[in-house]
Amino acid sequence: MNILMILIVAVFAIAAILTMFRIIRGPSILDRAVASDVLLTEVMCVLGAEMAINGHTRSIPVLLIIAAVGVFGSISVARYVARRDNTTS
Repeated sequence: MNILMILIVAVFAIAAILTMFRIIRGPSILDRAVASDVLLTEVMCVLGAEMAINGHTRSIPVLLIIAAVGVFGSISVARYVARRDNTTS
């Protein structure tokens, strides 16, 4: 099972590096927000895979907190962009 975990981490590490590139480069705040959601989802997938491989559920509270941060972050960015669009038009 260690080989499987190494493979999973390697694939998600490559995906995380590409996602960080999108967060840094942009070009818009919405691109960055989507990329940060993708990065949070990648972290959740790695934690879920680790739980499944090792047969425990100790990381469920961490998964819930990460999911809540992702949802509230997306809502905050959407509200910010909506307000900015209303003031410019």
